[in-house]
Amino acid sequence: MARVTDMPESLAQPAVPARVNDYDSFAEAYSAETENNLVNAYYARPAMVALAGDVADRRVLDAGCGSGPLSAALRDRGALVTGIDASAGMLALARRRLGDDADLHVVDLGDRLPFADRAFDDVVASLVLHYLEDWGPTLAEIRRVLRPGGRLIASVDHPVVAYTFQDPRPDYFATTSYTFDWKFNGQPCPMRFWRKPLHAMIDAFTTAGFRISAVSEPQPDPAARELFPDGFRDLSTKPCFLFFVVEVPPPAAGSDD
Repeated sequence: MARVTDMPESLAQPAVPARVNDYDSFAEAYSAETENNLVNAYYARPAMVALAGDVADRRVLDAGCGSGPLSAALRDRGALVTGIDASAGMLALARRRLGDDADLHVVDLGDRLPFADRAFDDVVASLVLHYLEDWGPTLAEIRRVLRPGGRLIASVDHPVVAYTFQDPRPDYFATTSYTFDWKFNGQPCPMRFWRKPLHAMIDAFTTAGFRISAVSEPQPDPAARELFPDGFRDLSTKPCFLFFVVEVPPPAAGSDD
């Protein structure tokens, strides 16, 4: 699911024990916050749609679909979209957006995906993988449900940025977590993310059997220049998210795969 625009100034541990990443507890507020803001509506989602390209009649799994804005955008372009998310609250909002007949499932990306081998042409995972310490099992499952030649289009926190959120800065070459509070309606919502160096991300994709097709650092939608004049310059001149397109290699000639 997509990230909120701003990181808090302090990344201290939450003051009171609470479940981290509990989107059910703030689904409505989160969806409203990210619906039309600069980072999500004019940067992350348009970039994912552009990298997906022509999706007409393609079977697309939106992994971590949240309230469904990316699913809706891809469906509007002719994709046959299935959405999964760990949050039942977010999926209720997605169903409201996409309709009662939408193909939506409560699924934790740490678990086996409830789909047949080679069920999809594409998987999109927008700002999702950085919730996971170990990408390996999830990428293996994504590869399993993709057909040969299928693509995973993913975005994550840019590692250059993720390692600057803490002082003193952590070891760039280590996979480490960081926690902070998002605030919705004045209420703190504890969150935890995992940062990885770039080489670890690439290694995770290739170890899972993917071939790197593109690594992108896109610019925000030019329409945001007038809508968000202060934030646009900052977003267009500094790293924010990193986008990947990785492919399942087609079977070798003569192979039975």
